Amino acid sequence: MSKKWIDRATNIRKGEELDAEKLIPILKNEMGFEGDDLVIEQFPSGFSNLTYQLNFGERNFVLRRPPFGAKIKSGHDMSREFKILKNLKKVFPKVPQPFFYTENESIIGVPFYIMEKVEGIILRAKMPEKMTPDKATMAGIANAFVDDFAALHAVDFESAGLSDLGKPEGYIERQINGWTKRYFNAKTDDFQNVEKVAEWLAENMPPDSGYALIHNDFKYDNLVLDPNDWTNIVAILDWEMSTLGDPLMDLGTSLGYWINHNDPEFMKQMSLNPTTSLGNPTRGELVEMYAQKSGRDISNIVFYYAYGLFKIAVIIQQIFFRYQKGLTKDERFANLNHAVKGCGKIAMQAINKNAINDLF
Repeated sequence: MSKKWIDRATNIRKGEELDAEKLIPILKNEMGFEGDDLVIEQFPSGFSNLTYQLNFGERNFVLRRPPFGAKIKSGHDMSREFKILKNLKKVFPKVPQPFFYTENESIIGVPFYIMEKVEGIILRAKMPEKMTPDKATMAGIANAFVDDFAALHAVDFESAGLSDLGKPEGYIERQINGWTKRYFNAKTDDFQNVEKVAEWLAENMPPDSGYALIHNDFKYDNLVLDPNDWTNIVAILDWEMSTLGDPLMDLGTSLGYWINHNDPEFMKQMSLNPTTSLGNPTRGELVEMYAQKSGRDISNIVFYYAYGLFKIAVIIQQIFFRYQKGLTKDERFANLNHAVKGCGKIAMQAINKNAINDLF
């Protein structure tokens, strides 16, 4: 596959600029890198924390900061995300190397951190047709996806110094209660299916299946692929929601983003990842692959799938709420309420059919 598809930053969206003059002393004095001119670009994808590329001298770096208008500290805690990268790097190599973190808001107005730029390919739903991997390559990428997902859940988080990252006991109950509360706090429309799913989840919570370090947003567009071998994942990005919890809840979140090639058109229109490309396993096949590689019991997978869809619905609803209140001007958010409705519809169908495939 051609290296011309290496993921690249582009122009900064209006209103989301950074002050280069205030960042240069950080790169020179705090990080020890040489250069005089700083060129800043922005990675255009993603709906949460903002990601920029800093081109300084002969080096490229990545800066992460909270989104404009966000008040959700626990979801945009830069110090927490920096700590995860710093500690996890010791035991799990597929994370970028973090370099610098500060809470000094006089620099760009918010806390932020700087990490290495990992060069590679990122697969997204609306990538050019010529970039889409062939069937065999896509199957290899999917296999690597499950391999690294299972490997992450097997990480010894205590030896990594991450045992204080979260309270794993009672994780499922806290998640169902927490996401339900967040949904109603950000409610803008009357989506009955979403509310019915919340009720069903609260009434059908299984005991925790175990505890692991979980990513909470493990999907194709958070994986950096080796430009020379796309079936090799070189880095996993976006650790802002990572915590200690039930790994099957993590799997459920990933399933929520996984659209099958034979799903109906309205589901394909919601797809945020290229999981419909030939070579991808179906949701059911993905779950079986994960069970084989991890050794975990997936007999109650419908609960975790419904949870994943509900959680995604709430995340999208929170973004749409910020847009509707004028706290963010990003026009990509204007129709996100339709995606919230769609997630509720799919989750309710999965519950009614007690299945994760062939729902419609």
